[in-house]
Order: sequence, then structure tokens, then C-alpha cells
Amino acid sequence: MATPSPEKKIVTTIPNGVKFLFGGLAGMGATCFVQPLDLVKNRMQMATSKEHKTSFHVLRHVVKSEGLFAVYSGLSAGLLRQATYTTTRLGIYTWLFEKASGPNGEPPNFFKKAGLGMVAGIVGSFVGTPAEVSLIRMTSDGRLPLAERRNYKSVFDALIRITKEEGVVTLWRGAIPTMGRAMVVNAAQLASYSQAKQALLGTGYFRENIFLHFCASMISGLVTTAASMPVDIAKTRIQNMKIIDGKPEYKGALDVLGKVIRKEGFFSLWKGFTPYYMRLGPHTVLTFIFLEQMNLMYKKYVLGDAAAKGGGL
Repeated sequence: MATPSPEKKIVTTIPNGVKFLFGGLAGMGATCFVQPLDLVKNRMQMATSKEHKTSFHVLRHVVKSEGLFAVYSGLSAGLLRQATYTTTRLGIYTWLFEKASGPNGEPPNFFKKAGLGMVAGIVGSFVGTPAEVSLIRMTSDGRLPLAERRNYKSVFDALIRITKEEGVVTLWRGAIPTMGRAMVVNAAQLASYSQAKQALLGTGYFRENIFLHFCASMISGLVTTAASMPVDIAKTRIQNMKIIDGKPEYKGALDVLGKVIRKEGFFSLWKGFTPYYMRLGPHTVLTFIFLEQMNLMYKKYVLGDAAAKGGGL
């Protein structure tokens, strides 16, 4: 009598390569919506005086002096940044999150989530720094006098010219504060998102759906904005600085923060809070919604898990 063949085990784990792909696609999709806000945020952070009073003033000035489509300056760099940075950080985080979860799928505690976010952020930011440098320069170019503008045609033109004119190491200028910012952003964003989602589900008023993802993302965006803005300002100014008489404008992140506090006041470290949150909030919301939905669809239609509810974060 033939022994019955064992049932084929259903694989319910999303392959690592797909996790990385979904992370990048989610970030790139969100960037297409929020690029104008990123431009406004960078312009306000680069302003060393009362150049722009409000986010609306920046936006109106850009449209009036540079044209309507100028609000999408640096889009190619923004997309490349997401394709490198977000692909890496979200791919690593979802992979580590799954590894750190309990045998029955219990999520790791808040501190473990924060640690996973830091690791994912450090690696992702190093990979994405060249695109970040290009993005900062391209979105800030329009505020400079015509003679001083770099006029990069695209992110690839920016990368090639930076390498030729300033050396390949310049592509990683500001990598240390960028990695520091990424540690703060990812620890705050990824951990607070997972924790907020878990807490909202615990109230009994939410269930696993897009509305839950939206609410958790908005909480995450607010926490992340408050925590990361000072580091982001230091990163932005270092990456856009020029060499004056053979000397760099800033010695490092602490030098930037010290000069900002002395010359512009302590609360200038949160200059551009509104556009930063307006950019980070929707970007966080859209990124996590896109990511959760792609993970969910993959589980349902590729892995055949009809009972799948959550997206895996």
C-alpha cells in the first residue's frame, strides 16, 4: 500500500527580494505626491534670514519666479533616493521585524522595534546619500543667483558632475549626519508606526484596514518630525555648503547646530516644521499604506493566504 504523500506546506513568508522591491515602490509612489513639499522644506531650511516667512510664501515665490513646474525640481533625485534609501531601509526593517517576531507572530516590543529601525536607517541612508546630496542641491538651486546656480539637468547629470568637479567622496558629503538623522527618523517612524498600530488595535475601535494604517501613519509622522528636524537641518546645510577660500562652510553637524542657535535662535532648529510635517506626514501615510497593501495583496494572491489581514508591520 502506497504511503500518502505529505501535504505541500504553504509558504506564508514574503521573499526578501520582494520586501525590498515593495519598500522602494512604496517610497517612490509617495514621493510623486509630496515632492513640492520637499522643495519647500529644503528652501526654508537653507534660508539663513527672514527670506521666507511661511511655506505658502515659498511656494508662491517659486511658482512666480521659476514657473509652475519648478515645484517638481529634483523629482528624479527624489525618486532615485527612494529607490536606494527606502528600498534598503524598509526591506531590511520588514525582514528584521519578521525575524524578531514571536513563534505565533507576536510583534517585538517597542525598544526592539526602535533598534531594528536604527539598523535599517543606517544602512539605507549610506546607500542613499549620493541621491540625497543631488536632491538637496537640485531643490535649492532656484534660490541662488543665476551665476551661482549649478543647473543640473537630472539626478544622473548631478552625480556625474559632482564626481568630475568635486570628487567621488563628495557624493557622501554629510553621510555622518545623514546616518544620524536616519537613526532618529527610522527609530521614531518605524517603531512609532508599529506601536501606534498595535495600540489602536488594542482599543477595540480599529481593525486591520487602510483607516488604521492612515491613523498610525499620522501619529508616526508627527513623532518623527519633532524628533528629527534638528538633525535634518544640519544634514541639509552640510550637503548644500560651498567651499569658501579653500575652507568648508561648516566643520560638521555640531558646528551647524551651534551656528544656527547662535545666529538664528534655538527654535530655528525647527525652522520649516510645517512643510517638514506636511511633507513627512503624507509621505509616511502614503508609504505605509502602499507598503501594507502590496504586502497584503502578495500574501493573498501569490502566497494563497486567504485569511491574511495585516500587511506585516
